[in-house]
Amino acid sequence: MHIQRRRVLAALAAGIGLHSALREALAQTSAAQGIRTVKGEVKVNGKPVVVGGLVRPGDTIEIGKDALATFVVGDDAFLMRSNSRAELSGSGTLVAAVQLVTGALLSVFGGGEHRLSTATATVGIRGTGAYMEAEAWRTYFCLCYGTADVTATRVGARESYSTRHHDAPRYIYGDGRPRAIVPASVSNHTDAELVLLESLVGRTPPQGFMDSPFKY
Repeated sequence: MHIQRRRVLAALAAGIGLHSALREALAQTSAAQGIRTVKGEVKVNGKPVVVGGLVRPGDTIEIGKDALATFVVGDDAFLMRSNSRAELSGSGTLVAAVQLVTGALLSVFGGGEHRLSTATATVGIRGTGAYMEAEAWRTYFCLCYGTADVTATRVGARESYSTRHHDAPRYIYGDGRPRAIVPASVSNHTDAELVLLESLVGRTPPQGFMDSPFKY
């Protein structure tokens, strides 16, 4: 096993570098559906939820100030941070799309195509781990691994690319500037969090990701 992979899995087992609420999620049975972690005020469709509450396509998830939640829907797992709101769409337990209205969302997806969107960006993804932050005037997007088609909604600028390990973070602007998609740096999400989310659905990240040095 690659030494970096051993280090990260050992860190996860010990809970090193993870919020206590995330360590609790890791300790639970893998692949259980619904809410896996609740810290602070978390609501689904306007109603407070507890660990074990289901989340389905068509639901709206809201995370209050200084709060956090992880949840599983079908083959996909999500981590939402403080002051966030996301709307899921799809059918059954299949999440086809996520609209991130505000805040921050880390996602890992199973097979098939999915769409992430904000006020300024639309991202089509395949086999992907991804992190987004939504502001009214710009989106931060990191394709942690997988393949993505990124579109700046207002001006129609587009990029298509694949990554193995946070290789091409982007800001996607919606203020009308000619260059609407620009490089960014990796921020506000970690390799350990991605490994954690994949573990909640009984997976590990792709081998190319696991074989890369874990820097974040």
